[in-house]
Amino acid sequence: MMSKLLLLCFLFFFSCSHLLLSSSFSFSNSTKICPHGQALALLQLKKSFSIKKSHSNYFEFYHLPSYPKTEYWKEGSDCCTWDGVSCDLVTGHVIELDLSCSWLSGTIHSNSTLFPFPHLQRLNLAFNNFSGSSVSAGFGRFSNLTHLNLSHSLFSGLISLEISHLSNLVSLDLSRNWDAQFAPHGFDSLVQNLTKLQKLHLGGISISSVFPNSLLNWSSLISLDLSDCGLYGRFPDYHDIHLPKLELLYLWGNSNLSGNFPRFSENNSLIELDLSSTNFSGELPASMGNLKSLQVLDLSNCHFLGSIPDSLENLTQIILLGLYSNHFSGKIPNVFYNLRNLIFLDLSGNNFSGQIPPSIGNLTNLYELDFSDNQLEGAIPSSVYGFSSLSYVYLQYNLFNGTIPCWLYTLPSLVELDLSHNKFTGHIGEFQFDSLERIDLSMNELQGSIPTSIFELVNLSSLYLFSNNLSGVLETSKFEKLINLFDLDLSNNMLSLTMSVHSNSMLPNIMTLDLSHNNISGMFSWNVGKDTLYHLNLSYNSISGFEMQPWKSMKFLDLHSNLLQGPLPTPPNSTIFFSVSHNKLSGKISPLICKASSMEILDLSHNNLSGMLPHCLGNFSKDLSVLNLRRNQFHGIIPQTFLNGNSIRTIDFNSNQLEGLVPRSLIICRELEVLDLGNNKINDTFPHWVFQNHIPIQEPKIIDLAHNDFEGDLPEMYFKSLKAIMNIDEGSTREYIGEYYYQDSMMVTIKGLNLEFVKILNTFTTIDLSSNKFQGEILECIGNLNSLRGLNLSHNDLRGHIPLSFRNLKMLESLDLSSNKLSGQIPQELTSLTFLSVLNLSQNHLTGFIPQGNQFGTFGNDSYYKNIGLCGFPLSKRCTTDEIPYPSQEIEAKFESGFDWKITLMGYGCGMVIGLSLGCLIFVSGKPEWIVWIIDKNIHKQIVRNKRSTCGRGARIS
Repeated sequence: MMSKLLLLCFLFFFSCSHLLLSSSFSFSNSTKICPHGQALALLQLKKSFSIKKSHSNYFEFYHLPSYPKTEYWKEGSDCCTWDGVSCDLVTGHVIELDLSCSWLSGTIHSNSTLFPFPHLQRLNLAFNNFSGSSVSAGFGRFSNLTHLNLSHSLFSGLISLEISHLSNLVSLDLSRNWDAQFAPHGFDSLVQNLTKLQKLHLGGISISSVFPNSLLNWSSLISLDLSDCGLYGRFPDYHDIHLPKLELLYLWGNSNLSGNFPRFSENNSLIELDLSSTNFSGELPASMGNLKSLQVLDLSNCHFLGSIPDSLENLTQIILLGLYSNHFSGKIPNVFYNLRNLIFLDLSGNNFSGQIPPSIGNLTNLYELDFSDNQLEGAIPSSVYGFSSLSYVYLQYNLFNGTIPCWLYTLPSLVELDLSHNKFTGHIGEFQFDSLERIDLSMNELQGSIPTSIFELVNLSSLYLFSNNLSGVLETSKFEKLINLFDLDLSNNMLSLTMSVHSNSMLPNIMTLDLSHNNISGMFSWNVGKDTLYHLNLSYNSISGFEMQPWKSMKFLDLHSNLLQGPLPTPPNSTIFFSVSHNKLSGKISPLICKASSMEILDLSHNNLSGMLPHCLGNFSKDLSVLNLRRNQFHGIIPQTFLNGNSIRTIDFNSNQLEGLVPRSLIICRELEVLDLGNNKINDTFPHWVFQNHIPIQEPKIIDLAHNDFEGDLPEMYFKSLKAIMNIDEGSTREYIGEYYYQDSMMVTIKGLNLEFVKILNTFTTIDLSSNKFQGEILECIGNLNSLRGLNLSHNDLRGHIPLSFRNLKMLESLDLSSNKLSGQIPQELTSLTFLSVLNLSQNHLTGFIPQGNQFGTFGNDSYYKNIGLCGFPLSKRCTTDEIPYPSQEIEAKFESGFDWKITLMGYGCGMVIGLSLGCLIFVSGKPEWIVWIIDKNIHKQIVRNKRSTCGRGARIS
């Protein structure tokens, strides 16, 4: 959060400035010459460190004063006059050593000459680099020490227990030494002994303890920083906190520390309260209005809920209010009339609803306003004036509508404006000042042309206007002044583009350019970002020609779904993503494409490319993940060599004229998930050897060998090893095969229809071996692939029965076994496949009764066409007595061994009620003919059924 960064900068600046001023004051009052031994010890200390200006970069970034104080320590001079040294005015003993922000680098050893200063009262070594040093027992020798500051100096290891013996300490700051930690019970010992402390700063030190309740009894405590210390348990909130001098309380970053908002008595001096990134929860109490001196309140990234109390209006001194990423709800209260000191206001990432309260207009000192990621609605207040300092406005991800108010275009200090993902309408207005660096108006309903003032914003680095209804013609010459523009996204609009004759020098620093989903046509030859452009997306336009430029940094080049003609453009050697799919390109693939040795995604599908594939295509990049050449006219053999340690996830050569054998080097493609060789002329046996590897690999989830000349039996060992299609965890979230930018697609043939899946769920699994010459029986072990979604074995020479194990394919949605020579009955158990929506068993030799129930009631005649031995619904052919199915032996066994008296007794109970009711009816009305007719008919049916059952079973037994 920008507010946190600037606040930290302010605090650091204040800290170092205060330290330097304090030291200077001491120098001017030093009139006694320090003892010779102490001067020698200080000079020896100077020699133990090196001065590295590189460590000053941190302070230069935050504009903090720092300089090498020890550089001015000279032998023979009075050490009491040295920078950072203060002496007792009577004895001359060194009583204060302030070497903070001094660029020191080195290790403080246990025998360091730092420690023989028994009269030392103040020691400040903050903001240096003492990497490899620990807070050792030597620091415990300073029995007179009242102030110790070792913060931000890269101390590590265990903090000595001797620190807790410095009973005179009133200020202890060890914060931001991230690799330092207290020994077991070390922190407890410190809290028990150092009860005079007014300032205790241990932020970033590993404490791993519960919050010590005794700290809340230190009436002298002024500043307490236990942020990011690994505190856990519950913060004591059972009574009011009576610490009248407490000004600062930092507990942020202790994710396992819980509690409610602390209750402070009215007699408090609290100025800063930061509980962010903890497990604090509950509603904010009205008593928070007692914190009338509060300037900083940060409750972000917690679990607070409910509404904001109206007592917030009492915090008239507040400068920073951060409540983002909680569960607050309701309307934002109209309480900002008196909060005129507020500079940072962040309520983002909650469930606030309603409109922005009008009192926001009174926050004339506001620097950052963030209401993003809520459910706010309506129009933004239009009568707002005087925001001369407002620099950052974030209102994205809400439900705002109407036009963008005029005052947002006239803010003189505005740096970033984000109104994306709302429902704003109308035209974009003209910006009046050029301070803007980032504009995001994407995902709205804005229309009209892009205002000319945008092209005058010389400081603009990011412009996002995608997914609106913008129209008009953009001339590339308009971008001439935008020399600082890094990111430009105008996609998903209705814009067209004309190339200026002198446009080669435009956008010299552009890094990402997205013009996809627009109305750009003709030749694209805009040479932008020669040295910087790494992402160019021109997809979904009508571009007919593309002139490849000498881009040195190009990584992502997306030209798919255009009208490109002519030869395939060769991407720059730095490219890792290259897609020209769905165009009209022709000719051969140049071997020069193999110079892109870092390529990860190569998609040339859906073109008119021809010729033989370059031999290097399988081994030119170890990073290659997707190789998609679908629907072209390539012929010849598949490249036979793939690199060891390759990353290939998807191979899609479907719908070409490739022939020969499947490359044996596919055996080293350990990441392979999609293997699609369908609709070619490959003549081979099933490539079971691809997966016979002693090294664990990712077995394919999608296998398509359809419409080739594969022959032979289906390999049992292969199907037994397909663990990738067994017991897949469906999970609760949808994920697709592919990366963030590119997702795999595929064509699935169902009942002769080609259906394209533009995205493939990573739980989707299918095997298509149709239209080949496979023979033998369908393997029983295929039924173990219980996560299989689609199975197509049609148009082969398979014989035998449909395996009973298919009942285990509980996730199966499509089953096509048509045009084979299968015989026997359709297993009744297939009715348990409740996800089955497509079934094709036509043109086989199946016989007997068609199973009934569940999904089988939805299949039509065409599912069973040309199986002359089948009968029953939906066919018009009725079954004879001998064709009616009996329960399988497994079902009969279950009945015999699992006879349930509970069900029987329920039947007796229901029967008794129905029997008594019918008896009463007959007794009252005589002998109704319709009841007699029903009973007689059912008795006759039961007698006939019992006779047939007895005969049938007798025949099977014999």
